[in-house]
Amino acid sequence: MSQTSSSTQVITEELRQWIVEQATSGQPPDAVLQSMLASGWNEDVAIVALEETLRGFLSEHALKNGLPPPVVVPEPMSLDRVPLLDAGDRKVPVLASMLNPRIVVLGQLLSDDECDELIEQARARLHRSETVKLDNGGSEVNEARTSEGMFFERGQTPLCRRIEERIAELVSWPVVNGEGLQVLRYGPGAEYKPHYDYFDPAQPGTPSILKRGGQRVASLVIYLNTPERGGSTVFPDVRFEVAPIKGNAVFFSYDRPHPMTRSLHGGTPVLAGEKWVATKWLREGRFD
Repeated sequence: MSQTSSSTQVITEELRQWIVEQATSGQPPDAVLQSMLASGWNEDVAIVALEETLRGFLSEHALKNGLPPPVVVPEPMSLDRVPLLDAGDRKVPVLASMLNPRIVVLGQLLSDDECDELIEQARARLHRSETVKLDNGGSEVNEARTSEGMFFERGQTPLCRRIEERIAELVSWPVVNGEGLQVLRYGPGAEYKPHYDYFDPAQPGTPSILKRGGQRVASLVIYLNTPERGGSTVFPDVRFEVAPIKGNAVFFSYDRPHPMTRSLHGGTPVLAGEKWVATKWLREGRFD
């Protein structure tokens, strides 16, 4: 990669080839970016070159290998890796970040009062949780999910609107591309066994589901209380575990509906007390 003056910087084929070489050798995107900045590249130009080149490379790789092509997904962090993220009405600290799979653990996304209020708004409407039935697009009780839950319509209450606007600002994704908040309660022994949140393209009911907003591309799980024991969120493919701490959240994205995203995740059994969470799923397009 040759140096270039900041006034005449052009994204050349030579630069794109160098970026691909770095990526295929195992260099993470932030390390590649830092190398470009050290060589004199303007940060804005470098970020555009990096993102466009890697997206094109991944699309070409997918086509050659018969895989679904990647899509643009929500992202709470820029490549400069700032420790405090702007969520509009507050700064949200980053507690942990993983690139592959894309996982970001967030602190203090909701206040204690907001957590308590959301629980009380949901409590009277709880029923046995269901999962999407992919053979016809409906829903059903599934033994893998032993919680109680309910859905809010998007923007149904002032609190819901405030949380949704905060999430949209945080991950740079339109409010209208989000499903309504789902609130779940897990009692002692309740769990959600490892699963994917995207809709399986091979299932016959998926096309009808995708008519509303397209695929899911990211998930945000917000912990509304702290259980006495158990109830963590686990990512088995990478042996990563997130503790359920009141007000904190875990974000993860998946750029295609395929296990290669390593977005397999689950909720471990609650061993003492109870666990309350709010889940926000984000779609490719407008969800109406």
